Amino acid sequence: MNQDSKELEKIERKELERLLDFAVGLARGAGEITLKYFRSSLKPEQKADGSYVTRADREAESFIRARLEESFPDDAVLGEEEGAREGTSGRQWIIDPLDGTYSFVHGVPLYGVLIGLEIEGEACIGVVNLPALDEIVYAAREVGCFWNGASARVSSTERLEDALLLSTDFGKCERYGFGRAADTLQRRVGARRTWGDCYGHVLVATGRADAMLDPVMNVWDCAPLLPIMEEAGGTFTDWRGERTIRGGNAISTNGKLFDEVLKEVLSDEY
Repeated sequence: MNQDSKELEKIERKELERLLDFAVGLARGAGEITLKYFRSSLKPEQKADGSYVTRADREAESFIRARLEESFPDDAVLGEEEGAREGTSGRQWIIDPLDGTYSFVHGVPLYGVLIGLEIEGEACIGVVNLPALDEIVYAAREVGCFWNGASARVSSTERLEDALLLSTDFGKCERYGFGRAADTLQRRVGARRTWGDCYGHVLVATGRADAMLDPVMNVWDCAPLLPIMEEAGGTFTDWRGERTIRGGNAISTNGKLFDEVLKEVLSDEY
């Protein structure tokens, strides 16, 4: 690598670090908004797809969008609650202001604020803030993954028989065509739990679980998770094994278990 290339890499890394710091601040600010309503008398609404939305979701997304408009007016924005805003910079911020709303409205602290950034179509930055747990996990391409400021790494588990497998809802796997694979994996692993939504993926990224199955995901659910999982040393793919944030479903693993997990999934009929 010549000197010019090295200098360019340094500049690009500094820019990613700057953008990551900004995204972390956004996620923390939005998380403070959600905490104002957590375990309150807030009434949820039900959307057409049966999922919940609350005033906390809407205020958190509005906060994030306002800050993005101030700081990066040329960037595109895609959010769960307010849709898309076009941009010209080659960057797109992807927002889920409150992932795990079902947990949130039931007073369970396993919910998060999700912020991802795509640059020229590549998912480069991810932040998951879990405000009710006082945990935040964040990553940038070639910068690393961090958990409350310390380096985050996936587990070293090598055998499914020793693994902790997670899913938001194992029952939904059958509904979306992955029932046999989910059943087989549950039988083969050492333990299984339904610590779900973004929290489950965070547990894999921080080495506290080994694999996570999500049979249905939106792009705003996935956008921060791909850089987080990869920078922590793991994998993030759809159920066909494709590295993507637009697959409609997701598997996170510690990397060592990826081939075995995917083999079971691909042997299923869907």
